[in-house]
Amino acid sequence: MLNREFYRRGPNHQLDEAATFLSIRKRFDFRSIQIGKWVKEAEKEKAAPLFYDALCDLMTILGGNETLISLRGTLALQYGCGGQPGVMAHYESATRSFSLAKNAGPGSIAHEWFHGFDHYITDKVFTSAAKDDFASNAWLDDVPQIEHPLNELLSLCYQTIILNEAGDAPSEYFKYSAQVDKKTKGYYFSKPEEMCARAFEAFIQDAPIKNNFLVKGTKQSEEAKLGLYPQGEHRLRINHAFKVYFNALGHVLKRQDASHE
Repeated sequence: MLNREFYRRGPNHQLDEAATFLSIRKRFDFRSIQIGKWVKEAEKEKAAPLFYDALCDLMTILGGNETLISLRGTLALQYGCGGQPGVMAHYESATRSFSLAKNAGPGSIAHEWFHGFDHYITDKVFTSAAKDDFASNAWLDDVPQIEHPLNELLSLCYQTIILNEAGDAPSEYFKYSAQVDKKTKGYYFSKPEEMCARAFEAFIQDAPIKNNFLVKGTKQSEEAKLGLYPQGEHRLRINHAFKVYFNALGHVLKRQDASHE
């Protein structure tokens, strides 16, 4: 997996020495970082700087801080730990952890991180959502919302993704996702949490900082050609909604952190 180079264009985050998984945990305060027993030491040494840059790039793009990336220290990271056959990466809500497979996980960080965020933020936005629910799903289910300017901005993100510009019908992105589900006789691509995670991927990939260890495939992949990522003007509106929300959230988190120093 890590024998090839991953394209990246962004600031130099590792000024002194190459990052390790220990330095990742210390900087971002992840609840835990677990490395699979089949990951060799040389693979760990190669993977850690890639993860570090990807997480720093994500933080920079979002205008946030370390607190945001680790979801206030509640998020756990796993690399090369078991996993599921055919699954490159996944987020496990029961353990609040996101996992990347050793051989096929790169490019999935943005998607899985957003699942973690979408899960974490649920009880901060909605009054009575289920413990394992995602905020995007609670929004679609019209669960009562806690009044707060940030919550209104996040709800606007979900609305922009799932509904048309008028807000009175499903978006084309939703329709394409539902069509693929119908063809495959399943329910996956049109789930609100999956639609929003893929839309978030597109937002991250469109940022000036480029890192295909963090995200890839939202423009030229087979999934993109099927309409499973937002396109055109709709994509631009989604990107704007995410940018406004995360910039506002990052401003609040940085102010809170500064007040605790």
